[in-house]
Amino acid sequence: MEIEVIKFDNLGRGIGYINNKIIFIPKSVPGDILKIDIVKEKKNYLEGRIKEIIKPSKLRKKVLCPYFASCGGCDLLNISLSEELEYKLHKINAILKKNNINYEVKEIIKNSNEYYYRNKITLKVINKKIGYYQGKTHNLLEINNCLVARKSINALIKEIDKFSIINGEVTIRCNNKEELLIIINSSDKLANIEYFVSNYNIVGIVLNGKCLYGEDYFIHSVNNHLFKISYNAFFQVNDYISSYLFNLINKYTTNSHNVLDLYCGVGALSLNVSDNVLSVLGVEIVENAIKDANFNKGLNKKENVSFICSDTKNILNKISKTYDTVILDPPRCGVDEKVLKKIIDENINKIIYVSCDPFTLVRDLKILNDNYEIKDFHLLDMFTWSEHVESFCVLEKR
Repeated sequence: MEIEVIKFDNLGRGIGYINNKIIFIPKSVPGDILKIDIVKEKKNYLEGRIKEIIKPSKLRKKVLCPYFASCGGCDLLNISLSEELEYKLHKINAILKKNNINYEVKEIIKNSNEYYYRNKITLKVINKKIGYYQGKTHNLLEINNCLVARKSINALIKEIDKFSIINGEVTIRCNNKEELLIIINSSDKLANIEYFVSNYNIVGIVLNGKCLYGEDYFIHSVNNHLFKISYNAFFQVNDYISSYLFNLINKYTTNSHNVLDLYCGVGALSLNVSDNVLSVLGVEIVENAIKDANFNKGLNKKENVSFICSDTKNILNKISKTYDTVILDPPRCGVDEKVLKKIIDENINKIIYVSCDPFTLVRDLKILNDNYEIKDFHLLDMFTWSEHVESFCVLEKR
């Protein structure tokens, strides 16, 4: 079956039409003329797979990654970086417009490195084979390098088999000093730990939550702040974009007094803004992250920062007019509606919303829209070559 790809969808898939029925084709590019197979047929849409590229789009470029055709990540590697950035900018503006959010985003912050930027990856191990899952499957794609992972991580990928893991999962994290923290979940006994310790800059090896070597954390530096990051604590995967994000938040908290940082993780944003304001209260549900946050408070010698371990919706009594600025950096599920309504009720002047999911962001902006006006909106290319993009939004009371 022959088809022309018209445009990208919000997940980075190409879109075409067969008898006026929409079809989604992963790894395709607008302008491609393709021969395809239909792999899924639903009432309102079809899903296809490229069988042959009859005529490539002018936008299509050579892909450097040998795993691109099957891997579940980096679906936009087959277009230029400028086209990737334009796609993300257009996508977010289209989502805002569709949801009657009256704001046009003008800027997307480019990553400093197109490749080798991720400070964390997770590999699957199945029957001693090591790799990523293929797109939307649990079928393993064996790899021995990753074009977007830091080079120190890539060096280790090639030798993971020396651990003699039969089945499991291996996460490799890297800090600004290229020190590695290895986190393994497996019922298998690990081999050759001494080899890895002798040949790599490893600060810790953690198996099923138990530290086998070194520490179960490392110290990471961003914008002259130091952060203890435990093996299971969240931290942004892109150091350059994280640094840029920190600077943006500082810009918009300069005139703030008391800041409430919800979903604060290990306290990165709280500690970052502490030099600008009278006080910061960070709230996070993950106990290990709060332990790290309190450690980081001491590490950075900050006296005007406090942390609470709690679900955000359980600290509504803490949200009051005392705070003039709220920072929201939630997981993909977005902010609890009760929290948003409490912020509205207390007439808190400014909201800084950091989001990795445009759909939950827009859902939350619609709740805030009657009471708050968007004053600034930036996109940041945190996840270069994927369809994902980080949003930074500043809202102020109407």
